[in-house]
Amino acid sequence: MNYQNLLLAAALGGLGLAFQSGAALAAGPSCADGTIKVGAVSTVTGPADFSEVPKATQAAFDAVNAAGGVNGCKIDYTIADDKADPAVAAQAARDLIDNKEVVALVGSASLLDCAVNAQTYSRKDVLSVQGLGVDAACFSTPNVAPVNVGPYTLSTAVSYFATNILKSQKLCAFFIIIGGTHEAYKKGIENWEKITGQKIHLLDLTLPFQGDLTPYVIKARDEGCDAVLTNQVEPQVVQLIKTVDAQKIEGINWLFLAPGYTEQVAKALADSKQPIYVGTEWEPFTEKGSAANAQWIADMEKAGRPLTAFSQGGYLAAQVFLDVLKGIDGEVTRESVNKALLEMKPISNPLAGSPYVFGEAKAHSPMQATKVMKLDGGTWKVETPDWVALPAVQ
Repeated sequence: MNYQNLLLAAALGGLGLAFQSGAALAAGPSCADGTIKVGAVSTVTGPADFSEVPKATQAAFDAVNAAGGVNGCKIDYTIADDKADPAVAAQAARDLIDNKEVVALVGSASLLDCAVNAQTYSRKDVLSVQGLGVDAACFSTPNVAPVNVGPYTLSTAVSYFATNILKSQKLCAFFIIIGGTHEAYKKGIENWEKITGQKIHLLDLTLPFQGDLTPYVIKARDEGCDAVLTNQVEPQVVQLIKTVDAQKIEGINWLFLAPGYTEQVAKALADSKQPIYVGTEWEPFTEKGSAANAQWIADMEKAGRPLTAFSQGGYLAAQVFLDVLKGIDGEVTRESVNKALLEMKPISNPLAGSPYVFGEAKAHSPMQATKVMKLDGGTWKVETPDWVALPAVQ
């Protein structure tokens, strides 16, 4: 081999090493200062406490950090309390984005974060893997995709259970309307009508958050409802069923959303003979022997966190985000995280009945399945061992 050929071979060999070295450096996520900054805007103090959601996200991140991080990168996680105050929520988001320079929001759970900050997230090009979507804006903005089913899609799913499994012919719905949820709940029922070809027998959007419920249970009886769906939370669920029992009403299936699925409700209504059902957003948390819950239970017990539905949401948000991070080759930045979330393949997790995907849609409601629980002598029992998954709305 002559001198020129030797030089050419050496040059090509060096180039090959450079390519190999570059490929090795790009194999997996990297971080400039050893950390990946992530945040959450959640209601911790005020009229509600959703802190268990981001605290479960924190626990999942802590476990990864203790094991060396994501390809050596530790998750630096900040939970900001919005105090259910719009001004505080806006400031919290700006602080996380501009000062903390988070690459994404993960595990947020708030009464108003999405409604207040949706435009900020869009303007700043930040994406949020919401641990618990509460307000309607969480499911109608391009920059937020919750890991929970949410009350509006869950209304569709529980209604679908009523007609598809309980064979209800006269489904009635009574909704409490807070803020801008009027259209979202109506849309949930409209989607059920499209899926089933049935019409709602009675839709009442005047159910009070507080007050006497007697007129409503009488109305349900007199209108001939064979199933009644409401979106009440724990105390109102108990109040409604006690009112039904006081009126000696029979022959109606009572359907509630995820906020009714608590051990306190089960104990308070242990003596009721009413058929009471609730839709879950994840694998039923009371099923301690469920294989789907096994890893979540192990991780939460190790972290000293309670086993609640809220902690399932926070944990699932963390797992989704960690899976997405592991697919990034190169430095983890806001831009690379956005690209990964927008282009991600659906991720399945045993805690959820639907695969999670963020994607490029203008609105996100990826979770489309529920398991239904029935109250039996003060204990929640699984009514639908298989997920009740909604068909696509045409």
